[in-house]
Amino acid sequence: MNISQLETLITISKTMSFRKAGELLNLTQPAVSAQIKSLEDEFSTVLVDRNQPVTLTDRGQVFLEHAERMLDIVSELKQKLLDLDETPQGHIRLGTTTSIAIQILPRVLSYFQDQFPQIKTSIQSLPSSQIYTQVENGLVDIGIGYLTERNPNLNTSVLYYDTFELVVSPSHPLAKQKHAAVDVLRSTPLILLSPDTVGRRFTEGIFKKHDIEPNIVMELSSSEEVKRMVEINLGAAVISKQSVAHELRQGTLRMIPLSELEVSHPVGVIYKSSRYLNSAMQQFLSDLKGMPETQFISSE
Repeated sequence: MNISQLETLITISKTMSFRKAGELLNLTQPAVSAQIKSLEDEFSTVLVDRNQPVTLTDRGQVFLEHAERMLDIVSELKQKLLDLDETPQGHIRLGTTTSIAIQILPRVLSYFQDQFPQIKTSIQSLPSSQIYTQVENGLVDIGIGYLTERNPNLNTSVLYYDTFELVVSPSHPLAKQKHAAVDVLRSTPLILLSPDTVGRRFTEGIFKKHDIEPNIVMELSSSEEVKRMVEINLGAAVISKQSVAHELRQGTLRMIPLSELEVSHPVGVIYKSSRYLNSAMQQFLSDLKGMPETQFISSE
């Protein structure tokens, strides 16, 4: 058994075709057939049902699970050997909210990739509630989001603190107020983030504590969408202060202080405590943790 045979079986399971697998692996169809036949002979079993479309047998499915794990081990081995060169390199999968991806990561990544061009990053936009799960399941390498829970399988580190604020359009009736009481949340039409976000859960806690039945006129999945709706005066919103920093400076949104909202929420990195950190991840985490909070808080 060799690595090439395992890769061939995995490719067949995805393409359901000896011919297509050969094209992807740059092998002839007879070569693909020979590799699978060699595996079947070695383990004295049938791994592939050769009827069209080609599928794996029950034994083939069991074999596939182990083959994928073996290839993961080989990939990790290759990365560890590369790390011996002491040049940070590799690929990092980041998982974060749309707001953080737009407001914060461009400044961080532009610096990081200038310093370490051999490190590649990709970003997956996720609801706050999914970041912890995706990191724990290994679907993303590092999460950046609100630190809302303690999980013994994960490490976290605070980068900065954010607050959630009531914002309105400059033409909104509340726009000229320097402060408001929490009762304004009873009658003011509200545009809120979806229930799976930290901001929405925090806001719901305020509603419950003060026995408020809110007038929710719209629910949206991202802060960017919420901001645009508030700017055209379709309602007010309770939203991350960091996400509206630009609009507040430009005057397209106004912030109305509410003492009940004056709670700091930590934002930080999340990564699996048991996983191997390649040199790229080690460098990225080291740089993030070493950055001053002003690097994340917009001051343009």
